[in-house]
Amino acid sequence: MLELIKAVGLGLVVLLPLANPLTTVALFLGLAGDMNYQERNRQSLQASVYVFIIMAVAYYAGNVVMDTFGISIPGLRIAGGLIVAFIGFRMLFPQQQAGHSMEAEHKMDEMNERKSVNIAFVPLAMPSTAGPGTIAMIISTAATIHSGTTFAPWVITVAPVLTFFSVSLILWACLRSSGAIMRLVGKGGIEAISRLMGFLLVCMGVQFMINGTLEVITTYRAG
Repeated sequence: MLELIKAVGLGLVVLLPLANPLTTVALFLGLAGDMNYQERNRQSLQASVYVFIIMAVAYYAGNVVMDTFGISIPGLRIAGGLIVAFIGFRMLFPQQQAGHSMEAEHKMDEMNERKSVNIAFVPLAMPSTAGPGTIAMIISTAATIHSGTTFAPWVITVAPVLTFFSVSLILWACLRSSGAIMRLVGKGGIEAISRLMGFLLVCMGVQFMINGTLEVITTYRAG
């Protein structure tokens, strides 16, 4: 059981900076201004379910996609590292505030036209929470977890599902408490936390690229 807790904790440490629920909270508040309490709760639950599904599909079907397109693990590591580092740089030096992305502006236009709009999948679940960096990280982890870990087989089987569920649960709790979080942390607090997570993502992305490059060099020398 201790191994399982350790594995889930490690997964949360890796995924939460990428998922960044606080940024999603700011985006949610920007888009859900005219929604009533029940509609906000429904959108929060749907977004959390979508995030769980996206992460689970990426984990269990990622290797099939890699095999189909002939993508190697080192290649995925380098590409994933570039994506993660790019996302980190954007969080460190934001060009636009949360709620001003192309997907968010499209949804805002629909809401201004008084249409019934679902913001749970786009942009809350994707790309705000389970975006390209999160998916790349999950696929890379799934490709290497069986050969590069000391955890017991049953832990490897159970931990990913619990990790994805935990991320979804944290997102749901943050969205349900979005108003209180914004009042407590404030806009400046969310931006500060976003920049801290951005720095961590840049470090993770660079390390991903280093690992991928070292694997390429090792394979070339062995061949």
